[in-house]
Amino acid sequence: MQFIKADTRIDFLGKRKFGFAFSLILILAGLVSLIANKGPNYGIDFAGGTLIQIKFTQEVAISDIRDGLDHMGIKDASVQNFGQKTDYEYLIRTARAEEMADKLAKSISTGIQTTTGQTPDIRRVEMVGPQVGKDLKNKALLAIFYSLLFITIYISGRFEQKWTIAGITAGALMTAVYFLSVFNLSMPFLITGAMVVTLALFWSLRLQYAIGAIVALIHDVFITVGIFSLLDLDFSLQIIAALLTIIGYSLNDTIIVFDRIRENTKGETDNAALSDLFNKSINETLSRTILTSLTTLVVLLCLFFLGGEIIHNFAFAMIIGVGIGTYSSIFVASPMVLAAHGKE
Repeated sequence: MQFIKADTRIDFLGKRKFGFAFSLILILAGLVSLIANKGPNYGIDFAGGTLIQIKFTQEVAISDIRDGLDHMGIKDASVQNFGQKTDYEYLIRTARAEEMADKLAKSISTGIQTTTGQTPDIRRVEMVGPQVGKDLKNKALLAIFYSLLFITIYISGRFEQKWTIAGITAGALMTAVYFLSVFNLSMPFLITGAMVVTLALFWSLRLQYAIGAIVALIHDVFITVGIFSLLDLDFSLQIIAALLTIIGYSLNDTIIVFDRIRENTKGETDNAALSDLFNKSINETLSRTILTSLTTLVVLLCLFFLGGEIIHNFAFAMIIGVGIGTYSSIFVASPMVLAAHGKE
């Protein structure tokens, strides 16, 4: 199905400066938010602690719930509404994870009942130790980093027949990160440094398509994380799953565009002609790109509005990722490959 005319000639690369400016604004806004908040709003999975979901038959004051928790000795808890206001459901979070007795749920129910006058229904109790949360956080960062490196090996081999050089480079980077992590270095700083070194190496080694793909994927992941920080949404294992899914989805769209670019630019070296051929390639794949994104968004919007609060943040992350991933394939990945061609 092709609903965009075959002779469409939109000058996407001519507008790449506007695209870069838009991306820069989103990245800077997310970066400022992350610095101000000292990182994402980590959920129980990463921060450790206890999460309790309770439900009442009628509305109660959050202050009454806090009073009940205070009487139990849980003074650092945060309480917030969960779901629709008419659901009368609340989430209780506390940094304490040592109270793992079987009677925890019953104790909470009794403590809150004394101040609210209602017996809450304990819907969910999740407890994660601080060390477990730290390990999960480090493994999540490594999973994202390794997935990006394996993707660059595939891209370099698939489009440039540079399997060996890409494999050796990625293998050396993964080995270095593994050994450095043994010395208990801060994982966020370690991964950030490794990504900077990766980009510099790929640029110097002229892995043109790989550099375009990895820049676009880092762009997609960072903007998604930044938006979650700006909106102060929980960053949990579900969001890591969403980020890895976004990487796969965005890569699929980018590969379609790259494949047409490679076909149309074989043997061409003139930069002016390359720019026209890149635009032609993007326009030729535009129908497929838009249709794929729209059909995916329909499903994600259904999950977002009808899937319930448990899957709400996952669906939201995916919606952001699909939108940004589609945009980056055109305005980030393709211009980066053109820039790499110009360097060569």
